[in-house]
Amino acid sequence: MKYIYLLFSAVIITALFSNCAGNKNLQEKAPAKIGKAYMQNTQNGFELYIPVKAIQSERVSLDNVYFRGRKAALQIHPQHPGMYYAQFETAKDDMIMSSDPKEEYGNKAPAKIEKIPFELNKDEAIIEFTQDGKMKYYKIEDITERQ
Repeated sequence: MKYIYLLFSAVIITALFSNCAGNKNLQEKAPAKIGKAYMQNTQNGFELYIPVKAIQSERVSLDNVYFRGRKAALQIHPQHPGMYYAQFETAKDDMIMSSDPKEEYGNKAPAKIEKIPFELNKDEAIIEFTQDGKMKYYKIEDITERQ
């Protein structure tokens, strides 16, 4: 009886761990023909640029990107149709500090940074994309910093 319980427990644990790993859907093949990605610092944070040379927009949509511990929505650049970009804000708003609570009324609560579900190096990002209705992920590497 102990062996059946042990076997059953091992099967359940294996199923749980394989299911967690399978949820990431990290793809080896890019969802589109992607060029060399780069990032630029801005006054309020930084922006990540991903040149896309070809994409089957009826089957694939690039949704979000995980980069340097943050998540941001991917958008098509308004002046460059083949360029996707994401804006990451890191600047903190000025806060009013006073002994009178009424003067601090307009202060905004600090934005909570959610923990991303990936371990990434400083020059790596994960693209979250939808392909044929399924959420998938693709890792891009060697992201350079431009001025």
